[in-house]
Amino acid sequence: MKVLINIDVLIKAIKKISNIGFVPTMGGLHEGHISLIKESQKRCKNTLVSIYVNPKQFNNKNDFMFYPRNINKDLKLLKKLNVDYVFVPNTKEIYNKKRLNKITLLKSQKILCAKFRKGHFEGVLDVLDRFVKLIKPKYIFMGKKDFQQLFLVKNFIEKKYDSKVYACKTIRDKNNVAYSSRNNLLSRNDLEKAGLIAKILQNIKNNIKKNNSLHEYLNFLKGDLIKKFKIKIEYFEVKNEKNLKNIYTKKNCRLFISYYINKIRLIDNFKI
Repeated sequence: MKVLINIDVLIKAIKKISNIGFVPTMGGLHEGHISLIKESQKRCKNTLVSIYVNPKQFNNKNDFMFYPRNINKDLKLLKKLNVDYVFVPNTKEIYNKKRLNKITLLKSQKILCAKFRKGHFEGVLDVLDRFVKLIKPKYIFMGKKDFQQLFLVKNFIEKKYDSKVYACKTIRDKNNVAYSSRNNLLSRNDLEKAGLIAKILQNIKNNIKKNNSLHEYLNFLKGDLIKKFKIKIEYFEVKNEKNLKNIYTKKNCRLFISYYINKIRLIDNFKI
């Protein structure tokens, strides 16, 4: 495994490699990341993992400061997984060139997480644009847990580059909680609560399909979750996964939720 700490070393290491699978991460690696890496190793001759906590995609300074980091643990795991390359850049180098055209979301895209995290996805698209330009991967592997991110990145990157974004299934722990680096900030009781919420949401898809008044049913369920689990819910919506519009059909729809447990923000989504 080669650890690449700057852009010059990166370019030199991969300049003759055409079949690269790229797994972008912010570290705090878990089973979800491992599944992305294994998918890359199945489909590509070489796999490159980036570890970079991107300040541009945080709309809250405290969230950035306390985001889980453990680079030594991450590198040991990646070495054990036989990853070919790990790119660990610094912010000054990544953003040494100003962008000529500012990345902005359309009004129709400022929904779900984008509605509540101003500048977040612009920051995600900005840094991935810079990474993909340097790495030129054949595939970029991303999970469906961050479905809106996956949707926006796929549309942005595939229009601009030859790289393809490969969507991987959400990986869950024994309690049914979707793996996330932020789970490390939760207590055992909070994780159990998140698991119960996930199980409830997974089990209501048939009720959604049968319900003739979706808006009223979601409002009822939202209130019930808030009352039962003492959580704050940011959004609780059904969207068509093909375009993230409020067009409900029996197929191609997902239930999206963002909520707080003791000030820790969690997101999830479930195929209906």
